[in-house]
Amino acid sequence: MEAGGLEWLLGPMHQLVAWGAAGAMVFGGVVPYIPQYRDIRRSQNAEGFSTYVCLVLLVANILRILFWFGRRFESPLLWQSIIMIMTMLLMLKLCTEVRVANELNVKRRSFAAADSKDEEIKAPPKRSYLDFDLNYFWHWSKFTDYIQCVLTFTGVTGYITYLWLDSSLFVEMLGFLAVFTEAMLGVPQLYRNYQNRSTEGMSVKMVLMWTSGDTFKTVYFILNQAPFQFSICGLLQVFVDIAILLQVYLYSSYPQKATSHPAHPASTKAL
Repeated sequence: MEAGGLEWLLGPMHQLVAWGAAGAMVFGGVVPYIPQYRDIRRSQNAEGFSTYVCLVLLVANILRILFWFGRRFESPLLWQSIIMIMTMLLMLKLCTEVRVANELNVKRRSFAAADSKDEEIKAPPKRSYLDFDLNYFWHWSKFTDYIQCVLTFTGVTGYITYLWLDSSLFVEMLGFLAVFTEAMLGVPQLYRNYQNRSTEGMSVKMVLMWTSGDTFKTVYFILNQAPFQFSICGLLQVFVDIAILLQVYLYSSYPQKATSHPAHPASTKAL
């Protein structure tokens, strides 16, 4: 009787824990960006946050969704990718609005074909196919340009995946590329901090949440026997997070003078 009663109690508890873990996987990834989003919105300054973090996560999660079509993994991981894409687009929208509002240079940069003109000298509009200067890549003046870039990438990679979906080698490589790209999430922020010799403007809460979330996520991958690519790259991601936390300690304990870099035409270009 006791064993039956215990089993009756443990069954629902196990189910609740499973649901809680799944919910944490789906929504836990976006939590670290809430304090960063609020800081940017409050200060109207996006210089401390690297929008290349958004690029890395958009690419990684688009590839992960495509990987799902070739090798069906757990649904929470799929929904996590969808929620993360939406979150990164919101971050990009805010950062673009704030940066353009503070931009001193009136010249506008775009991803796709557009009528552009130098508003300062009132030059006649010139038609261009792609304003694809690498110096301004992912540093465009309108949020719609980022949407166009993301849609273009999704369309191209989706078509390639459709053509090679029957190849198990391609599918496995796609999965590895997806999680490896996500493992590089902290690298743009790591490099930006190194360039500035400071972590000022970066939300330390965000990085702490990265670390705890990535640790939980890696353990989740291992316990749920997710594809091996997920576990390996999860460990790599935790190491990058720890490196950023070390920067926070070093640059706060031993302040360094930022090295001078050549002024960029747009004045706000940075990783």
